[in-house]
Amino acid sequence: MRERDVERYLAERVDALGGETRKVGWHGRRGAPDRYVMLPGGIGVWVELKAPGAPTQGHQTREHERMRALGQHVVVLDSVQAVDAFLA
Repeated sequence: MRERDVERYLAERVDALGGETRKVGWHGRRGAPDRYVMLPGGIGVWVELKAPGAPTQGHQTREHERMRALGQHVVVLDSVQAVDAFLA
């Protein structure tokens, strides 16, 4: 399974729940999470997607830590099972 397969599955599941996802990219910075997930009820979460077992790269980890320090919710998902657990 590839990262894009996990990403596609996330988008399909979020859509089925009545939410939306947005592709993310920073200008002038590296390490942006791949998607911003918006779920009914005002829930918003930054999502980094990886192929199964693949770790985040150093610049991604640092950016996620900066975001968390500012109160943002950032998760890393690397499988369809992780997506299902996240959306449960």
